[in-house]
Amino acid sequence: MGGASTRSPAEYPAGLSPSARQLASEAYADGTPSKLADYHVHLVGLGENGSGCYANPRMRSWAHPFHHLRFLVYCSSGKVHEPAHCESQYVERLSALTQTAPGRFLLLAFDENRSPDGRVVAEKTEFHVPNDFPLKLAAQAPQHFAAAGSVHPYRVDALDELRRLHAKGIRVIKWLPNAMGIDPSAPQCDPFYDEMHRLNMTLLTHGGVEAAVDAEEDQCLGNPQHLERALKHGVKVIVAHCASLGTGHDLHAPPGSPEVENWKLLFRMMDDPRWRHLLFADLSATTQVNRSPEFARAILTRPDLHRRLVNGSDYPLPAVNIVISLRHWVKAGLLDPNDVAPLRELYQVNPLVFDFALKRRLRVLHPDGKVSRYAASIFQENPAIPLD
Repeated sequence: MGGASTRSPAEYPAGLSPSARQLASEAYADGTPSKLADYHVHLVGLGENGSGCYANPRMRSWAHPFHHLRFLVYCSSGKVHEPAHCESQYVERLSALTQTAPGRFLLLAFDENRSPDGRVVAEKTEFHVPNDFPLKLAAQAPQHFAAAGSVHPYRVDALDELRRLHAKGIRVIKWLPNAMGIDPSAPQCDPFYDEMHRLNMTLLTHGGVEAAVDAEEDQCLGNPQHLERALKHGVKVIVAHCASLGTGHDLHAPPGSPEVENWKLLFRMMDDPRWRHLLFADLSATTQVNRSPEFARAILTRPDLHRRLVNGSDYPLPAVNIVISLRHWVKAGLLDPNDVAPLRELYQVNPLVFDFALKRRLRVLHPDGKVSRYAASIFQENPAIPLD
């Protein structure tokens, strides 16, 4: 179910078949390798060598089969075979992949769930990656990695931690409101937004439904319209996954109005001229089997928005084969059937290259013969959002 890629990333590109090598070459042909950027790479850990990382105990026990199975899938996809060496094995695998996948990769910290008074809510924290862990990895391999911090705005020391991270070169802060218990529209966030704006830091935040969260009252926190408060404070925001999963209430519609797909709410916001230079989105997870062809067609045929899109792999998810279906995109008419075999080969060798190449191959064929694809600029580091 996870980690089904069976070949070594060292086989890329010389060990590929001619068709896979050609497809990969075409995918990278119109980009500058040193400028390629992946804004969405997760880290995991269980505290090896004092890393400070941890996972919720229910993820480690068959008493909670859904959570434990997800944990095992993540471990498998990251080539973690011994939980006691989770960090080192995960980083070893990620490093091997990035040795052959061009570009730089933004490693994400992940803060804990907190109550409105700033206390850690351990039972609602799925996993935790402290800020110093990605900082350490990025310092060891700056040619491959940059670090993103994660600071819950309800923390008593939130502003001090923002300043500390900024002084260490971090320019992006990661949130997952549904999992962390953050209401982005709460006045409590205002001082945090003001400090982010002063420091010219960018907020990379989940948009839409989060599959790992059970409570419906927390799912609503992924409604992208909640982020209007951050935008009004002048904060640059990247909405992860283009908010491409689930529906939300239109906060500007009369009470009782039907829910709207979250990506459509995001598109309305991106069309608002007030946010033209502040609101961005990333493509992480948008090629998974649970994303709709309607969404894919809509974003592929909006070249006016492409300058405000950035790439993200959401690694390790591209290595989880149960969420990947090339047939899904072929059936929708968005992927050439002839691309399936070489893409599958790329998946076996390097899931990061596979994820990149799949996005470059998706297209909309128009009746007049025109073809819509993702712009090459999406996959380069965006000048408005530096990695570090």
